Amino acid sequence: MEKILDIITKEVKKGFASQGYEESYGRVTLSNRPDLCEYQCNGALAAAKAYKKAPFLIADEVAEALKGNSVFSSVESVKPGFLNLKVNEAFLAEYLFDMLKDKERFGCEKAEETKRIMIDYGGPNVAKPLHVGHLRSAIIGESIKRMGRFMGYEMIGDVHLGDWGLQMGLIITELKERKPDLVYFDETYTGDYPLDPPFTISELEEIYPTASGKSKEDKAYKDAAMEATFELQHGRKGYQALLSHILNVSVTDLKKNYEKLNVSFDLWKGESDAQPFIPDMVEKMKAEGHAYISEGALVVDVKEEGDTKEIPPCMILKSDGASLYNTTDLATIVWRMRDYHPDHIIYVVDKRQELYFTQVFRCARKTGLVEDGTKLTFLGFGTMNGKDGKPFKTREGGVMRLESLLAEINDEMYKKISENHTMEEGAARETAKTVALSAVKYGDLSNQASKDYIFDVERFTSFEGNTGPYILYTIVRMKSILAKYEALGKKAGDAKLLPAETEHEKGLMLELSRFSGAMELAWEELAPHKVCAYMYDLANAFNSFYHGTKIMAEEDENRQAGYISLLKLTKGVLEKCIGLLGFSAPDRM
Repeated sequence: MEKILDIITKEVKKGFASQGYEESYGRVTLSNRPDLCEYQCNGALAAAKAYKKAPFLIADEVAEALKGNSVFSSVESVKPGFLNLKVNEAFLAEYLFDMLKDKERFGCEKAEETKRIMIDYGGPNVAKPLHVGHLRSAIIGESIKRMGRFMGYEMIGDVHLGDWGLQMGLIITELKERKPDLVYFDETYTGDYPLDPPFTISELEEIYPTASGKSKEDKAYKDAAMEATFELQHGRKGYQALLSHILNVSVTDLKKNYEKLNVSFDLWKGESDAQPFIPDMVEKMKAEGHAYISEGALVVDVKEEGDTKEIPPCMILKSDGASLYNTTDLATIVWRMRDYHPDHIIYVVDKRQELYFTQVFRCARKTGLVEDGTKLTFLGFGTMNGKDGKPFKTREGGVMRLESLLAEINDEMYKKISENHTMEEGAARETAKTVALSAVKYGDLSNQASKDYIFDVERFTSFEGNTGPYILYTIVRMKSILAKYEALGKKAGDAKLLPAETEHEKGLMLELSRFSGAMELAWEELAPHKVCAYMYDLANAFNSFYHGTKIMAEEDENRQAGYISLLKLTKGVLEKCIGLLGFSAPDRM
């Protein structure tokens, strides 16, 4: 379906053209004075200069030309040259009925050209539990992936695990101290290694911080860990087998925790998957004259004319020949291009890494690692802070585990739901999980990604205001009305929507008509917060309609059936929106 703004603009452009003016002056926008009109066109002001004519005279002519147009209920020329537009109620009802018939997309068209987009969102280190610092990347990335799929693109999500480097050597060293008789440490062993890991996830999560602490105090211990890292990276079989166990145990646990967030990945690749591509990549950079030695390290210059600040060279290898994050990220681009040929790669990462990714992207382009048409995007997010304005911590001051945060929100929602005494405990617990997830996700996603925000449990779990629970409560209210309607033995089917009779009804219909435009804009700007803003406006418009309309007491059967169709459409659009953000609505609250 054509966007309603495009239809309105097309008609106004015809009005300008019919009076001898360039139709480009007919661009229409949402009104910035909704108390006066619904849409506006300021083109007469610009046309006045080109045609050397008073703008109000041009506006008067166009308004006259648009009289009787079935799209508008009124077109008013207002000095000094504005066109104030109101949409015809019958046209609007027909437009929404077409939306209602499109059960899957509600009139939102897919992209004309299908593109393959890879999205890098996650980045957890193996052998470590997820903590609150992983929250934003996961839920922002998941929403971008879902939005892209809805808009018709092929989206491939990659977790990009931190599974390489010194942390692996530390784990191996500590395990060797505790269990030196394991076959993994016997260099003469030639048999098959055990299928079962020599540790549980709980043990693994304790081993790493212990080893990390020891390495800071004991130089010999750190040297042993560095040697183990070197041997692992150079193919020692026992250590490679241990790495497989670490990955299997960690990924199994990570998947469980990401599932609690309703977050999933298409690829569970890690830094280790990029290692085989590093040698050839480095040789290519050297051979083509891009990489050179500076203070012992191998680097590539990435500064460009017009830079307003210093952009340091991108380091490819350290002076001892060891690779860095830069090396791994560049090699990851190599395998992504080889295996997937993406049109676009999006990195959902802490905004404090912007300089780093500027270096990586420039290096990838300069050295020809990406195809000319491939777009690289850094989507940086701000920090999630406590009420003190500092990064969110536990009460004891430590970094809070993600599952602990979710448990805290679940408990808070359970208390609120239990206060109503309308559900037995099991149902209340399940509903609490659903509503809690909306509180966490909406609380985060309703903020512009690049900005820091305060994680306020009390505010985010409120059933009032701009919150996830408020949106879900609105959907549940609609479900309840629809259930009551059907309980009376009535079936609206896909009854036609009738022209609005009240401002509340028209306000809701106007918000619904803007769905496809809102989704397109949110995708173009990779801005989930714009989906939230649309949902909040729509929920408010529905609740105004609900309080101003006697839906179940309406005696005119046709009008009541039209109300029910309006409810179905509103519910469907809101459910589509929350699905794009990665949460769902319960049947009761």
